[in-house]
Amino acid sequence: MKFFFSFLFFLGTILFAHAQAYKSFTLSPKGDTLNAITQEDKKVGKWVIHVDELRGEPGYEEEGVYSKKGEKDGVWRKYNLQGDIIAVENYKNGGKDGIQQYFTPLGDLVREESWKGYDPENPYDTIAVYGTGSGEILDYKIVQAEPYSVKHGEWKFYDPATGELIKKEEYNLNVLVVPKPKTEAPIVTKKKEVPKTAEMLEWEKKNSGKKKALREGRTGL
Repeated sequence: MKFFFSFLFFLGTILFAHAQAYKSFTLSPKGDTLNAITQEDKKVGKWVIHVDELRGEPGYEEEGVYSKKGEKDGVWRKYNLQGDIIAVENYKNGGKDGIQQYFTPLGDLVREESWKGYDPENPYDTIAVYGTGSGEILDYKIVQAEPYSVKHGEWKFYDPATGELIKKEEYNLNVLVVPKPKTEAPIVTKKKEVPKTAEMLEWEKKNSGKKKALREGRTGL
């Protein structure tokens, strides 16, 4: 009984402290603070978000962490409503950053994306300028980075049944990189062999080893 009252006192202390810091929150069965919203209306800490099916779009649940700035940060996992994992995403400053993976309900990888998140400490990016249709880099230019995520790096698409890589795409700051056209090897044609006559063979035999031997334009040498 003493332990029970001590637990209630401890729980009451936590709730009181949280009530001062947060406008709203929930507690998990383990006592973890979830889905906290600060007095400034910012989401912080661990969150579990439930989205119901709507107009034919499947529902899902996702879990991860919001930073003190109220932005998604680090690894977020997404599940369908049956509890199967369907995505593992990485965030930085509220935007996708790094490798994102997407799965079938059976756990087979179907797509792997690469993103670059906005970095307020580096507000400028260097982008390549490509030739039209050639895939050749003509120049580089510095541009102001936009405060959102952009496709950047290699995207891979897989056959979920076999795991085989079926397609790759490459992006440079949201611009699809056109692969360089494959250069075909030059066609080497063999010089047609002219069959030698008996007279030609006889001449070569007689003049074998002689320097600068000249052949006359007649037969019977």
